Amino acid sequence: MSMTKATGKPKKSKEEFVHSVFESIAPKYDLMNSILSFRRHKAWRKFTMKKMNVQPGDTAIDICCGTCDWTISLAQASGNGKMVGLDFSQNMLDYGAEKIKKLHLDQQIQLIRGNAMSLPFDDNTFDFATIGFALRNVPDLEQVIREMQRVVKPGGLVVSLELSKPTWQPFKSIYYFYFQRVLPFLGKLIVKKYEQYKWLPESLVHFPDHKQLAVIFQKQGLEQVQAYPLTGGVAALHLGTKGKTKSGV
Repeated sequence: MSMTKATGKPKKSKEEFVHSVFESIAPKYDLMNSILSFRRHKAWRKFTMKKMNVQPGDTAIDICCGTCDWTISLAQASGNGKMVGLDFSQNMLDYGAEKIKKLHLDQQIQLIRGNAMSLPFDDNTFDFATIGFALRNVPDLEQVIREMQRVVKPGGLVVSLELSKPTWQPFKSIYYFYFQRVLPFLGKLIVKKYEQYKWLPESLVHFPDHKQLAVIFQKQGLEQVQAYPLTGGVAALHLGTKGKTKSGV
């Protein structure tokens, strides 16, 4: 384990740091999502749900579910299909559980504290596996995609909705200025968290763009991979189908 120069204390791993970030920002997570996405995250999720075409009775696991907005949308679209929301932050799950209870969906949705890198479910369990605004935060995105593919049924969908990199050149400079300079100060002003929101845009620096992520989906064996840049590439939706002859990964 590496040590920090200033304190001589062990340096946190990416997983430990991300966990501490999301535990601390849970109370203002929904508000900051609106700021992060230029208030477009609900429209992006609506577009995603249309592309997914969830049918009555379908089941899903929403990985890194946060405060469960997408988990709730999936449950409402399915009507009675069992849903699982999984996250490693108990604070996030606690806020999500309050929303779920108010909507009387607690019999349909099961919340689990768990690790996206090793899902506690058998192969071929769900019709959908989703991850929203979290794939850039995991220690190994390819491992997470493999796990998502493993737990969906043959013919099921692996779906990622994630912040991405703008494709329109004039917008790029504005986008990066906002994320690198403005956003951290908004985080400090609104939720009194500067370092956490300074880190979030930095998490995008080495994250693949929408074309590269589509290739990664294909590399993991997913078929009929579709990639949709959203709002000039600020976000991207990726969908991949598990082959019907593939029983596991």
